[in-house]
Amino acid sequence: MQTAYSAQVLDPTRPGDNAILDQLRADPDIDFLDDHDAQLESLRALRPAPTDELLGEGRRWAYYPWRRAVVAVLGPRGFQALRLDRNRNNITAAEQTKLSRLTIGVAGLSVGHVIAHTLAAQGLCGKLRLADFDHLELSNLNRVPATVFDLGVNKAVVAARRIAELDPYLPVEVLDAGLNAETLDDFVKGLDIAIEECDSLEVKARLRVAARDLQIPVLMATSDRGIIDVERFDRDPGRPILHGLLGQLDIDLLPGMTSREKIPHVLRHLEAERLSPSTAASLIEIDRTLSTWPQLASDVIIGAAAIAEAVRRIGLGEELRSGRSRIDVNWALGQIHEPDMAHRYETTLDEPNTPQALNGDPLERLATAAMRAPSGGNTQPWQIQITEDSITVGIDPQHTSTMDIEFRGSAVAIGAALLNIKIAAAEHHVLGPVTITDAGSAPLQATMRTATGGTDSTLARLYKPMLDRESNRHHGTPKPLDDATITRLTDTAEQHGARLRLLTQRDDIAQAATILAAADRVRFLTPHLHREMISELRWPGDPDPDTGIDVRSLEFDPGEMAVLDVLRRPDVMAHLAEWGAGSALGDDMRDRVLASSALAVVTVAGNDLRAYATGGSAVEAVWIAAQQQGFGVQPVSPVFLYAHTTAELEELSTTFAAELGELQSEFNDLTKLQPGESIALILRLAVAPPASLPSRRNITRIQTSATAKPHPLSRGPW
Repeated sequence: MQTAYSAQVLDPTRPGDNAILDQLRADPDIDFLDDHDAQLESLRALRPAPTDELLGEGRRWAYYPWRRAVVAVLGPRGFQALRLDRNRNNITAAEQTKLSRLTIGVAGLSVGHVIAHTLAAQGLCGKLRLADFDHLELSNLNRVPATVFDLGVNKAVVAARRIAELDPYLPVEVLDAGLNAETLDDFVKGLDIAIEECDSLEVKARLRVAARDLQIPVLMATSDRGIIDVERFDRDPGRPILHGLLGQLDIDLLPGMTSREKIPHVLRHLEAERLSPSTAASLIEIDRTLSTWPQLASDVIIGAAAIAEAVRRIGLGEELRSGRSRIDVNWALGQIHEPDMAHRYETTLDEPNTPQALNGDPLERLATAAMRAPSGGNTQPWQIQITEDSITVGIDPQHTSTMDIEFRGSAVAIGAALLNIKIAAAEHHVLGPVTITDAGSAPLQATMRTATGGTDSTLARLYKPMLDRESNRHHGTPKPLDDATITRLTDTAEQHGARLRLLTQRDDIAQAATILAAADRVRFLTPHLHREMISELRWPGDPDPDTGIDVRSLEFDPGEMAVLDVLRRPDVMAHLAEWGAGSALGDDMRDRVLASSALAVVTVAGNDLRAYATGGSAVEAVWIAAQQQGFGVQPVSPVFLYAHTTAELEELSTTFAAELGELQSEFNDLTKLQPGESIALILRLAVAPPASLPSRRNITRIQTSATAKPHPLSRGPW
C-alpha cells in the first residue's frame, strides 16, 4: 500500500465528499480542527478588500491520514490569497500567479527538504516533484527540519507531508526510489526547473545531461560557504555540465570507479581551493574520525534562500546567468562594523561662515533684498547685475528644472525679486523706473535705475516685513481667516496686477488636498521629477548648502526624517510605479493642506513671462501681508502648475500625463480659473510657530559693474 503524503481536500457541498466526512467524524480516533471563522475574518481584513466571490468560496476540510486529523481551511483561492498575502509586494499578486505555473523538481531531500519547503512557503511553484530513495535517520535531524516521529520514513515522503500541512492544495509528486536509470526520465519530464541536492557524482552528472537534453535549468546549493550554482541549459543547451569542471570525464565510467578514483573529480566540482578551512580539513578525516562530510542547518537554510531567489528570477524572466556565487555568512560577520550614524537628523543650526547680507551702498542692499525672494526649490534661478546706477535681475537658464516649463516658475521668482528691489529702493530713497524685457540675453530680465530721493511710503513700510518673510513648513493649525484679512490679501494681489482666490471652506480645502496629494505622488513616481526633487534637498554638511531646501526646514519629526531616507531612493519609487501603488506618497502634502487655514491661489491674466513676473510680485506681496497677519506661509507647486498644453504635460511625465491633465482640470474648476488666466503660485496659510531656520542664499549670483565679476563677498551662505 502506498504511503500517504498528500492531504485529501473535501468539499462538504459535494455529496461524495460529505459522505467521507461523515465516516471520518464517526471515527473516534480522528480529530477535527476548525479555525475557519478566524481564517475568514483575516481574509476579510485584507487590503485591497477581497471580492464577494472570494469570500463566498465556502469551507473545505483537509484530511491528513498520517495525522489522523481533519482541518478546516478556506477555499483554494481564498486560502492562497490569505496565506501568501505577506509576500506582497516583494512578490506581487501578478508575479505570484505567474510563478504558480511552474513545476519544479527537487532531487535529494536532506538539503532539498528545506529548499522544497521554502519554495512551497513562498508560493514559487504550482507543482513539486520530489525524489529520494533514502529514509530519515536520527543523524539527519541536525539539518532536516523533521522530528523523531518521522524516523524511518522516506525523506521525500517526510518533505511532502510537511508541505501538505503547509498547503493542502499544492500538488506534490514523490519518487521514493530516488533517481536512477528507470526514474530519471519520469523525474525531468515536464519540469520548468530542476534542483539537484544529491550525494552521488554519477546522479549529479546524469541529471544534468537529462535536463540539458530538455533545456531545463538546473540549480544547486552547497552548504559550504553558501555556494549557489546555476546552469541555464534553457538558454544555452550546448554548455558543458557542471560548468565543465569534470573535464573530459566519461560519466559512463563513474559507476565502476572507486571512491578514491572519484576524489579528483569531486574536488574539482567543489572547487577545493575555495572550501572553508574546516570543511577542507574535514574531508581529510572522512572514514578516519568522520563518517561523512559536515553540514550545518544554518548553511542549509542560507542555500534554500538563495535557491528560492534563483527560482523567482527564472520564473519571472529576470536576469540570472549561469555560474556560481557564494553567500559566505562567516566572511560577512568578519566585516561587521558600527552603523553609519550620520548627523543628518540633528536639529542644531550651522554657524554662518559668511556675511548674512551685503551691507554696503544702497545698490548692494537692493541686491540683498532681491536675493530674499522665494523660488521653487530655492534654486534662485537668477543672475543679479549691479552697475553704478542700476540693478538688473534676470533669469539664468542653467538653474531651470523640468517643472519650470518655459521658465514660467523662474519668471515668478524674478517678479518676486523685483518687488523686493522696489521695496528696498523705497526704503533707501533710490526708487526709480523699471524696465522689463524678454528680448535680451536672458529669457526675462528686469532693470531698475536708481533715482536720488525716489521713494514710496507704502512700499517702504514693507521693508522689514520683506526681510522677515520666510517659508514656513510647520503643519500648523487651521485658524479661520476673518473678513479683514481676506479683504487685505485680496486687495494686495489686485494692487500688484493679479487676482487672489482664497479657498477657505473645509470642503474646498479637502478637495484641494486630494488633488495636490495625487500630484505629489506623480512627482515621486516620475524618475526625472523625483531626481530633481531630491536634488533640491540639503543635509548638514552637504556641498553647495546655499541653494536648495535644508531638510531641517521641512519640520519633520525624527520618524518622518527617517522615512525620508526611503523616499529619496529611486529604486523604491520604481517599484511603486510598476505596481501602480504609492498613494501614501501624497500623505504629507494632504496632511499639510488639511491643516491649512486657507489656500491662497494667485492668478494673472495671460501666460507669457511678463505675466508670470507680475504674478511673482503679487505672490511676494500677498506672502508678506499674510505673514503680517500672523500666518505661516508655505508655497505649494503641484507638478502641473506651469503646464498649458498636453505636450507640456507629456514633457512633465509621459506615464502620468493624462492623470496630471485631470488633476489640473479639477484644480482649475475648484478655483474657478477663467480662460486666459494662469496660476502664478499657491500659498498655504496656517497658524504656526516660526520656521526652524531660514532659507540660505548664494551670493555668487551677484555681479558688479560692467566687468560682470562676482561680488567680492560672494563666498557662501548669508
